[in-house]
Amino acid sequence: MKKNIIASAIAASVFSVSVFAAPTEITVASFPNFNQVAEIAVPMFEKKYPDIKVKVVTLAYADHHNAMTTALATGANLPDVMGIEYSYVGQFIESGGLDDMLPYGAGAFTDKLVPYSVAQATNSDGVLSAIPADIGPGATFYRKDILDAAGVTEEELLKDWDSFIKAGIKIKEKTGNYLIANAVDIKDIVIRSNLKEGEGIYFDKDQNILVNSERFKEAFRLAKKARDAGIDAKVAAWSNEWTESLRRGTVSVQMMGAWLGGHLQGWIAPDATGLWRTSQLPDGAMASWGGSFYAIPKKAEHKAEAWKFIEFMATDKEIQLAGFKEINAFPVLISTHNDDFFNQEIAYLGGQKARLNWRETTKHIPALTVDRYDEVARQVVNDALEKVLEKDANIDQVLADAEKQIKRRARRR
Repeated sequence: MKKNIIASAIAASVFSVSVFAAPTEITVASFPNFNQVAEIAVPMFEKKYPDIKVKVVTLAYADHHNAMTTALATGANLPDVMGIEYSYVGQFIESGGLDDMLPYGAGAFTDKLVPYSVAQATNSDGVLSAIPADIGPGATFYRKDILDAAGVTEEELLKDWDSFIKAGIKIKEKTGNYLIANAVDIKDIVIRSNLKEGEGIYFDKDQNILVNSERFKEAFRLAKKARDAGIDAKVAAWSNEWTESLRRGTVSVQMMGAWLGGHLQGWIAPDATGLWRTSQLPDGAMASWGGSFYAIPKKAEHKAEAWKFIEFMATDKEIQLAGFKEINAFPVLISTHNDDFFNQEIAYLGGQKARLNWRETTKHIPALTVDRYDEVARQVVNDALEKVLEKDANIDQVLADAEKQIKRRARRR
C-alpha cells in the first residue's frame, strides 16, 4: 500500500512537471514593416503550439541586416529565426551560415509557393537556405490627377521608355511636377526586367558578371536621358525628401514593388485617397522588386521550434492574407491568389482592382538566381551611374570599370 502511494506521488510529480514545464521561447529577428506580419501571427501560432513562445525583435532595416551579417560571421547573438529582405538574401544564403531547409521538410510545400521566390532562396550549390514569406511584383504607381492636368494618359505614360520620358517632359511643362524621384529608378527597373530563367541581375548562375552588357548600358542611357530632360527630382528613395515629394505630389510616378501601395496608404500619403493609381511597369516590363524570407542559422538554439514558425508563416493561408491586408505584402502562397480579396476594389487607388494586375505580373516573372555579392554589385553599379548622371562620364567606360571592380571585390568566393 505504501509503495503504491509513493508510486502514485512520483507519477503525479512527473505529470505535474510535464504539464507545467516552461514553454520554449524562440527569437524572431525582423525589420519594419515585415515585423508586423510576425506580430499578427504570434497569437495564432502560440495557440497552435502552446509549448512555444515567440519573441519578435525588430531593428531598423539597415541595422537589422548589419546585425545579422555580424551574427553570421561571429556565431554570436544569433536568433532562432532570421528575417531577410530580398536585397540581402543572396549574401546571406551564400554565407554558409544558414541551414538547408529541405531536411526540415520544406520539399512538402515549396511547389505551393510562387516559383521564382523559391529560386531566389536557393544558393549556388542548389541548397534551399531560406523560405520566402512574401514577394514584390513590380508595379507603377502614379498620381492620376497630375497626369490628367498634364493631358497624359496611362497608355502614353507606359507604352515604352521613350514615351515614358516624353510624358515626363509634358508633365513638367504643364504642371511643374517631376515625373520621378530619381533617374536611378529607371535603371533599377530596366536591369530587373524580362530576364531569362536562371539568370540573375548582376551575375549568372555560373557567377559571371553581367553588368558590362547591353541591358545595363540601355538602363544607364535611359536614366541619363531622364536626368538631362529635367524630369527627376534628384531625391533618394526612403529619404525624408522622397516621402515628402510623394506626399505633396511634386513627384507624380514611383516604380517599385506592389507593396508600395501599403506604404502610400499607411504613412507616406494617407490623405491622398483616390488620387493614386497603379499599373504594370513601362514597356511591358515584368520584374520582381523586393520580397522577404525566413531562415534558420546553423548555430540557432531552437531549430525544431524555429522551423515550425517558418512553416506556419509560409503555408498558413490566413497569415499570408493577413500580411497582404495589413502591409500589402503580396502572398507567396499560390492558393491565396484565388481568394476573393483579390477581386475587391481598393478605394485608395480610386476603386481599382489592383491586386488582379499584380497577380498577373507575378505569373510572368522568371526564376532568377541570387548571388552573395549582389549587394556589392548594386553599390558599384550605383556609383557608376552617379558618375554618368553627375559628371557626364562615358557609359561604356564606367560599366567596364564597374565590372573590373566587382571582379576584384568578389575574388574571395
